[in-house]
Amino acid sequence: MKTLLQIKIWGDHHHPKWIDYLRIALGMILIWKGIAFILNLDVLDQYLRETGIAEKLGLSISITILAHLIIILHLIGGVCIAVGLRTRLFCLFNLPALLGAVVLVNLRQNIFRPYSEFWLSLIVLLGIICFLVIGNGVIAVEEQEEEMV
Repeated sequence: MKTLLQIKIWGDHHHPKWIDYLRIALGMILIWKGIAFILNLDVLDQYLRETGIAEKLGLSISITILAHLIIILHLIGGVCIAVGLRTRLFCLFNLPALLGAVVLVNLRQNIFRPYSEFWLSLIVLLGIICFLVIGNGVIAVEEQEEEMV
């Protein structure tokens, strides 16, 4: 627990302002991917049927729960990360979905084909890990709340 507190303190004190703009862009990318996920739910259905995961967990329940969980994580997490509200918490919540996107989905495909989403997923995953450590920054809703109190 002491190590986590030291990481939090280090992240709060070593945070240049330009990184906040990357955090806002990361949040916007998560929102964009959440909306794209809503529009392409049939791809998740097809992937779960091809891999056999749907039969193991129960077809309709697994697809519905997984789809709603990913959509909620990306949309709400993207908004909160972009505005700087509980950034570390929502980065932690989005981490399993992005690990699944990188490892299960994108590595199954050819990562060197044109328009491969692997590199975007990997960059977003690295950004999530980065902001899990360094936190909000100066341009954030939580920072403004602390100044008001």
